[in-house]
Amino acid sequence: MESSSDESTSDSSLTDEPSPQRNKDEEVNSVNSDEDEVVKAILDAKKLHRNHPPSITLDDMITDICFHPKMDTIGIASITGDVFMYKYNNEETNLVSTIELHLKACRDIEFSEDGRYLFSTGKDLCIAITDVETEKLTRLYEEAHEQPVYTMTIINEHMFVTGDDNGVVKFWDLRRKESEPVFSIKEMEDYVSAMITNRDAKYLVCASGDGLTTINIPERKLHVQSEEHDDELTCLGLFKLESKLLSASNKGKMYVYNWGEFGLHSDEFPSATKKAINCMIPVTENVVITGGEDGVVRATSLFPHRNLGIVGQHDFSVEILDISNDGTLIASSSHNNDIKFWNVQYFETLNVTEPKKGGKRKWLEYNLPSSQINNRSDFFAEL
Repeated sequence: MESSSDESTSDSSLTDEPSPQRNKDEEVNSVNSDEDEVVKAILDAKKLHRNHPPSITLDDMITDICFHPKMDTIGIASITGDVFMYKYNNEETNLVSTIELHLKACRDIEFSEDGRYLFSTGKDLCIAITDVETEKLTRLYEEAHEQPVYTMTIINEHMFVTGDDNGVVKFWDLRRKESEPVFSIKEMEDYVSAMITNRDAKYLVCASGDGLTTINIPERKLHVQSEEHDDELTCLGLFKLESKLLSASNKGKMYVYNWGEFGLHSDEFPSATKKAINCMIPVTENVVITGGEDGVVRATSLFPHRNLGIVGQHDFSVEILDISNDGTLIASSSHNNDIKFWNVQYFETLNVTEPKKGGKRKWLEYNLPSSQINNRSDFFAEL
């Protein structure tokens, strides 16, 4: 009996005591569980904080981007002459179609105001108009210019305008059956870098290395040329209910003109970084977002003039900017063949008159909410 009791005790102790292998398995399971929780927390955090689509990267050089005016779609022009259409939301971006339009690089793309048609220009000297839904070509202007078209602007439902590398500007009327421009004018020696008009469509303002050249559209003639600048004007934007015209240069300066008074600028903002401003897009009546040679997307208040900080950043020079149909997203593209999206909805409530400690330099380095990067001062404030 005693022997039986001892055996029972011995068996019990063997059963209750965890084996080394069991301890190891439990530790591994515990570590895996902890890792799973960490991964889940990271994914949940990303999902929670994602308020913009993920980036798009192409194999080919991106030459232009344009948001569709009605749908959550963005068109991307490439150096191969193709246009890629991407659907986007905050979770993903999906390629939905590839439209082969030009034999050489596609220089510029624009959607019609109703979004039914896509206008495109190429280094092949052609202008193409494509039905967005069917992806079929509806009109082709062959040898539209003697030099490649650099930029294009849609004036209204019937008329659009193109400017080329040689400073020639041509106006086109879709109601005309002939593939000839309504009129053509050459008043610039340099390439036409940007063109803009307002809702009245009386004046077309062109930027170039020569300064501003303004054309009277109804009278089909030169209106006025501005004084010459030491720098090349690269981009244009309208502000203050279209009463102010803003231009930027390859030396980082910005010039303000009163609309209708294009001979001499009314204000000049010095360069913040001494780097070229390649593109701009208005986000409010008083705030402009610019893309620079230094790869930084910045926000600037015009009145009062103040550098608001960094909207986002690329590894290489930012060449193109556009704003979505609802005004909440900015897309920027760089020489890295990438397109990044930034949610800029916070500008609706941003107080641009609120002072920021540290002065001008602090503002230049200040990361705005869209940049997804914390400021150094914010980090130390938590310690």
